[in-house]
Amino acid sequence: MSSLQHVEHRVTSSAAGSHGDFLATLDHLGVLRFSGEDAEAFLQGQLSCDVAQVSLRSGSYGAYCTPKGRMLANFLLWRDGSGFSMALSRDLVSVVEKQISKFVLRSRVKVSDASNSIVLAGGAGEQAERALGGMFSDLPAKPNEVRSLSGVGTAVRLKDGRLFFALTTPIESRVELTDARVWRWLDIRAGLPLVTAATQDQFIPQMTNLELIGGVSFDKGCYTGQEVVARAQHLGKVKRRMYLANAPVSAQAGDALFSGDLGEQASGMVVNAEASPEGGYDLLAVVQASSRERSTVHLKAPGGPALRFLPLPYAVA
Repeated sequence: MSSLQHVEHRVTSSAAGSHGDFLATLDHLGVLRFSGEDAEAFLQGQLSCDVAQVSLRSGSYGAYCTPKGRMLANFLLWRDGSGFSMALSRDLVSVVEKQISKFVLRSRVKVSDASNSIVLAGGAGEQAERALGGMFSDLPAKPNEVRSLSGVGTAVRLKDGRLFFALTTPIESRVELTDARVWRWLDIRAGLPLVTAATQDQFIPQMTNLELIGGVSFDKGCYTGQEVVARAQHLGKVKRRMYLANAPVSAQAGDALFSGDLGEQASGMVVNAEASPEGGYDLLAVVQASSRERSTVHLKAPGGPALRFLPLPYAVA
């Protein structure tokens, strides 16, 4: 049995709320760095989250949107002594870097791709804490808590207890690492979306429940796409929402979804999908709320395999 299969077995066999014991390289993610004395003010006018509330001790989820409120990327944002870092889908790093750099103008901000200089890893249980905990004076204990150490990197404790690491120093070779599939599956089960090249410019933040996981501020003022995002929130016109589901066949981000109430017209799209150790593929699916409630939702075609919906760990309005 492979290392990944051992991890999947532990995850599957663990009690509810536990994620087994593993440490994975997160090479599906990349990092953009924002430095300079105007970095906070610049990002505050570009991102959906309240950047002013991102401190040396707390991070935030968020989105970078078009003027029409569609997400070009979503991310985990944290601050250290020299600026801000944004972990996002690796296949979007260069696109987002080019787009957001257009608005720097005379602001004292430097935007750079740090994907090749920062090692991203994530895990849960004793293996992750034992392997990387010794690199930090203390690890974050509470959800959304951050610890950064100069010359080492940053650790973030996620809401479900997993640890996310962004390291500026190599991981010791004696540490056995698995790939990112278990991490991505756990993100799906936690209801944490990741916009990729396959789904870029498809969703406003609320369609992927981003405001439910703390990725949208409705009080901080203007940012790119804010008017559309705020209008959707205050008028209650979010007709599509993201749900957790299982499909009996393989699925991938960008796959179309169909339902009986809409016939040949697509009713949604797969955001993320990963093979489940429990069978089939688990996926995050943005679908018409009315279709989710009144009809069977099918994958890839009107008569395709039916989705079986599962409960998310948070309530969806």
